[in-house]
Amino acid sequence: MLSRLIQHEAFAGVLMMLAAAIALALANSGLADGYHAVLNTKFTIALGEAGLSKPLILWINDGLMAVFFFLIGLELKREMVEGRLKNPRDVMLPGVAALGGMLAPMLVFLAVTRAHPELHAGWAIPAATDIAFAVGVLALLGKRVPPGLKIFLLTLAILDDMGAIVIIALFYGSGVDLGSLALAAVPLAGLIALNLRGSHRIAPFLLLGAVMWFFVLKSGIHPTIAGVVTAFCIPLTDRFGKSPLHALEHGLHPYVNFGIAPVFALANAGVNLSGLALSDLIAPLPLGIAAGLFLGKQIGVFGATFAMVKLGLGRLPQGTTWAMVWGLSMLAGIGFTMSLFIGSLSYEGDQMMNMVRLGVLLGSAVAAVAGYAVLRTTAPRARPD
Repeated sequence: MLSRLIQHEAFAGVLMMLAAAIALALANSGLADGYHAVLNTKFTIALGEAGLSKPLILWINDGLMAVFFFLIGLELKREMVEGRLKNPRDVMLPGVAALGGMLAPMLVFLAVTRAHPELHAGWAIPAATDIAFAVGVLALLGKRVPPGLKIFLLTLAILDDMGAIVIIALFYGSGVDLGSLALAAVPLAGLIALNLRGSHRIAPFLLLGAVMWFFVLKSGIHPTIAGVVTAFCIPLTDRFGKSPLHALEHGLHPYVNFGIAPVFALANAGVNLSGLALSDLIAPLPLGIAAGLFLGKQIGVFGATFAMVKLGLGRLPQGTTWAMVWGLSMLAGIGFTMSLFIGSLSYEGDQMMNMVRLGVLLGSAVAAVAGYAVLRTTAPRARPD
């Protein structure tokens, strides 16, 4: 029974919801001081004069999330080489929908915060879709959802993640230290050499990836990018005909879905609701994020899809109606993990992060409930097998 529950598509999303709920409860209880004290506890790794000393929450956001992005990189490479992203014709419609679903939320956020230029650093917060949450909500509908609609959402979310990775790499680094970046090129060269040899051993890749992560962190570029680069260096097929990439992706999934993602939610979703008033909900920052996720995603995803189909440049997945696409565009507004992560890169200080969390949780919750309601209402009842 437990193994069947864990294997259910919705379980990872439900686990993250539970972690977020626990974080909310801790942040608004008598344990709040202890909760924040644990997250701010310094953890140090040193070797002689060299080392890293960071609060626990940054080890989670910079270290564990590098593993999260490593898994995303593995999935992206597999999809590009042999999966949904291999055929450009299959990618065109969800690709344009993903692009619209990134641009429109950014514009909505900037429109809401136009009178507050100090908030514009968070323009990318509502741009990303949380795959685990969105697919989890879709899975709750079971066989009512046409397979083509699920593939459309998965492809859109994968491309969305690819866009988020590019945004983080280009816009969310601090001043770049060229010396550290040059040192990061040394383990990268080793990773490329191992890939060209078709090496079947995974440990050398992971060791070189960890060294590259350290130097990328020191360079000022966000270190999660090292996870993606390392993933793209893992061979799809080694010289013995086996697939290190498949093995690593399969092995990492449970650790990321049931460990890293919930830990990230537990560390980053703790919104302090004490003294919260209605005016806080409609303050520019949380309102901009929530509106970007809920309204921006609908405008971008549905609008781009509608335009592509009407122009004859694409067609809806088999068995899918426009009402279902509308519901799916709402689910694309669930931006939990990536939105919180980009928020942590955009602002500093507990008060600002509290507003970010409030906007992300509000927008994602409304998007999830509304998307589920629309799809449940418009999708036909499943026929018995």
